[in-house]
Amino acid sequence: MDMNRMDDEALHAQSDEESLSKFIEKNEHFILGCAFRVTHRFVSKSDDSWSVAMIAFAEAVRTFDRSKGAFRSFAALVIRRRLLDMQDAERHFEKEIPVEPFAMEGDPDSEEVNGLQMEVMKKTAQISLESSEDASVNDVRAEIEAVQKTLGRYGFTFLDLPECSPKADKTKRACAKAVATILRDDRLFQSMRTTGTLPMKELCEISGVSRKILDRYRRYIIAAAEIMNGEYPQLKDYMDYIRKELGYR
Repeated sequence: MDMNRMDDEALHAQSDEESLSKFIEKNEHFILGCAFRVTHRFVSKSDDSWSVAMIAFAEAVRTFDRSKGAFRSFAALVIRRRLLDMQDAERHFEKEIPVEPFAMEGDPDSEEVNGLQMEVMKKTAQISLESSEDASVNDVRAEIEAVQKTLGRYGFTFLDLPECSPKADKTKRACAKAVATILRDDRLFQSMRTTGTLPMKELCEISGVSRKILDRYRRYIIAAAEIMNGEYPQLKDYMDYIRKELGYR
């Protein structure tokens, strides 16, 4: 593809989700080639590396500035960085898999921790003391390992969530509303997966949640949406505010 034409198409795709999807599809071979050069192996569209590379390509589109160079070179650089970040995160995660997923409802040491969290913390701690091989602990650990693969495609890990989880009740309810909106609108959910980030403008308009909150808690909202949409029964039990917003008991 002619570089100038690729630059033009990237700029057009910045403001149009449909154009972005078509632009990604058109450049699949380029994305796979970039992934191959970083991983040094053949990458198929079923690999996590493909998902990370595709999301990185979408990120490059959103942040592209023609005055700073050609899009092709910029996209290759962003893809490389995100794949290397994924590799580093995977190595780090393997060493520090948590058993207690308290991050999903905020800091367990905070004064704002709710009664449900405290009970979960006590229960999990007791299980850990009684037997490290207990089925309940192993189930939670297995779900964390599984969801980690999904979150890695967005460029962050389960271990990042304590830093980006809401603490105050009001903020938790706002984030829960955003998550519920995504889960009830498949178009928004698929847009999130395709671009690797929240469809800010539409989500703000439909949910009524402020852009400031969506920006600040983007990772938490993405993680919560993926967990509530997937087969993670243990982790879902920790997400009290979101369950309430969805009408779950």
